[in-house]
Amino acid sequence: MDNGEPRWLDESELDAWRAFSALLIKLPGALNAQLQQDAGLTNFEYLALAGLSEAPDRTMRMSMLAALANGSLSRLSHVVARLEKRGYLRREPCPDDGRYTNAILTEDGYRQVAEAAPGHVDTVRSLVVDVLEPEQLRQLGEISARLLHAMDPDFPCPGAR
Repeated sequence: MDNGEPRWLDESELDAWRAFSALLIKLPGALNAQLQQDAGLTNFEYLALAGLSEAPDRTMRMSMLAALANGSLSRLSHVVARLEKRGYLRREPCPDDGRYTNAILTEDGYRQVAEAAPGHVDTVRSLVVDVLEPEQLRQLGEISARLLHAMDPDFPCPGAR
């Protein structure tokens, strides 16, 4: 029953939350630092370029790319403008539906993401993948999907009803 009082975290909940909230701050910083140093990219820029590199014809609607990179369309538009100035991608109206805009990865953009990928994967491995046992990694994926589903019900959640 809700009596208007906050449901305070107990000691174990608070310990888990503090560790998780520190991870939320430190991991993006570490990923950004590596990508900036090695490739001159932010993690968000890398996610956008990597998403395009894996898309058919290296082309994707901006709205789909924003979802893939876990950002808003507004944020993606600013990032795409920067990447476009650097020659890594271009924007064109969608030939199937002119109301949409496609982002298209250029050869320079593909080369940039291909060169950045090994260092990024090494960092992801050293900070996350190789630190966990296989079962912990599987659980991390399930936990992450469940948390994302709580924020975005369209995000698939294993075991969700």
